[in-house]
Amino acid sequence: MSAPDRDPTRPVYVISVAASIVSVHPRTLRIYEDEGLVCPARTPSNIRLYSENDIRRVLWIRHLTQNLGVNLAGVRILFEIEERLGTRILERLYDEDVDRREAAASEARARGA
Repeated sequence: MSAPDRDPTRPVYVISVAASIVSVHPRTLRIYEDEGLVCPARTPSNIRLYSENDIRRVLWIRHLTQNLGVNLAGVRILFEIEERLGTRILERLYDEDVDRREAAASEARARGA
């Protein structure tokens, strides 16, 4: 998604493009913004512009809600804790989820063999 010479904090994607990148309806992005989970930049004419970091954050929100069953209030708390502690809690959760899924797939293959 990001080229080495591009600034991931630079707001470049309008809401329709950002929604397409993360496979959600634009309304979902507005909800995330209303909940304080993502804060896109605004143009002088009030158009939302999302950066690559915003896109990454939305992907985390989707992973937490869809794969781990965390509601939006829980997502907000996780983001706040991670920010306060300066640790990569979300990466650890993601890695644990991937490990769990791989183990389950391996076990299913072994049963089917």
